[in-house]
Amino acid sequence: MDNRTLKGEWNQLKNSVKQKWADLTDDDLTHIEGDRDRLVGRVQERYGHSRADAERDVDEWRRENQY
Repeated sequence: MDNRTLKGEWNQLKNSVKQKWADLTDDDLTHIEGDRDRLVGRVQERYGHSRADAERDVDEWRRENQY
């Protein structure tokens, strides 16, 4: 799956993202707009993870949910 697919299905994915990362705000989700790098950046910012850890978390979430 590539980033275009994530963007195309973003409205359906928001709930799953919110369940995984409850600290993300609705404004964060609007800003992310399905962009993987933006999601990684917001997870890194909100949870204080390193960039590598945030990327690993996002990629794991995508694999688990087949996104």
